[in-house]
Amino acid sequence: MHTNPAAPLLQVDDIRVAYGGIQALKGVSLELYAGEMVCLIGANGAGKTTTLNAIAGMLPLAGGRIAYAGDDIGAL
Repeated sequence: MHTNPAAPLLQVDDIRVAYGGIQALKGVSLELYAGEMVCLIGANGAGKTTTLNAIAGMLPLAGGRIAYAGDDIGAL
């Protein structure tokens, strides 16, 4: 849990991404606060690139929400 009383700068809530009928991401959530850094670590095929591509808007979301500074950016 984060102790910063400010709202998160980036909030990813329960995002899901599918390629055709294959669900690649199932319920990924994270919060980043101003000044923080994050590293995604995982095995090949774990969904690291898909997660970043979804956050960057390069893949459509099958569900969930992405917000930057409180504004929903998941549909951009």
